[in-house]
Amino acid sequence: MLSSATVGRGIRATSCRLPRATGRRYGSHEAPQYNEPSGWLFGEKPPPPGQKRVKEDWENIWYIGMFGTMAFASVLLYYKPDTSIQSWALREAKERMEARGEKFQYEPSSTQSTPPA
Repeated sequence: MLSSATVGRGIRATSCRLPRATGRRYGSHEAPQYNEPSGWLFGEKPPPPGQKRVKEDWENIWYIGMFGTMAFASVLLYYKPDTSIQSWALREAKERMEARGEKFQYEPSSTQSTPPA
């Protein structure tokens, strides 16, 4: 028969290999942090009169990245090729009318009838 010490060692060895039902929570150390509302904009107290606000290191990079991206997107949208179905159909109709020898631009007739006075 097996002694209780041998059975206990076998149970402990197999229990270490099995996944735990509760699992380990590696990322949670304490309760979530909560910043108490201070009443100041972005929680930042305004500087005393005569002093300028000191910017943080990331702020200039954010401004350059944000507004630079908007300027770049504006340029791309301005020079975007026209791929609408209407412009394609107009080009196609002009090419077909030129091939048939027709005028594709409207020109009013030179003979205008004026109503009698």
